[in-house]
Amino acid sequence: MRIAIIDTSSTRAAIISDGLRDAGLTDLVVIDPSGPLAAQVERAAPEVVLINLENPSRDVLEDFFAMSRALDRPIAMFVDQSEPESTMAAVDAGVSAYVVDGLAKQRIKPILDLAVRRFQAFSRLQTELAEAKTALADRQVIDRAKAILMRRRGVDEPNAYALLRSHAMTTNRRIAEVAEAIVTSEQLMGDLP
Repeated sequence: MRIAIIDTSSTRAAIISDGLRDAGLTDLVVIDPSGPLAAQVERAAPEVVLINLENPSRDVLEDFFAMSRALDRPIAMFVDQSEPESTMAAVDAGVSAYVVDGLAKQRIKPILDLAVRRFQAFSRLQTELAEAKTALADRQVIDRAKAILMRRRGVDEPNAYALLRSHAMTTNRRIAEVAEAIVTSEQLMGDLP
């Protein structure tokens, strides 16, 4: 597992690196936070990002949160001090583990493991939500297409669905795609709003 380490202190970055190596993790990339973060992280292509900030200002936290929103990777953030608003902002930004006053060599690996698991669980939930939204949208367009076929062809609902299904199979397309074409055609003809 490649881990990107972002720390404002090179001494602390070395301690983190030692702790990770002691835990058997050796594919490490230390990123200079004074440079362009997003570009460096993208170039490093890590599987996990570990951020350690001593006493971050609100602006510094906001910069890191903006970066974490753009990344699609687990992020563990260690801070020495925090306010409740910062914790909430970290969670909203997609930080998988936000640890206050807790950087110790022996804790780094378990916290990274937790961050990865939380990120994977959240990603699964996002995927399931997207699939559910797509299924609902597909269902709605199929229902509209069935209504159009029922009105135009004078058939009942099961026969309208059979027509959709048959055409989808014949053209090697999804039923929702065929339904979308029917609805679009009907809209172009001016029969629907």
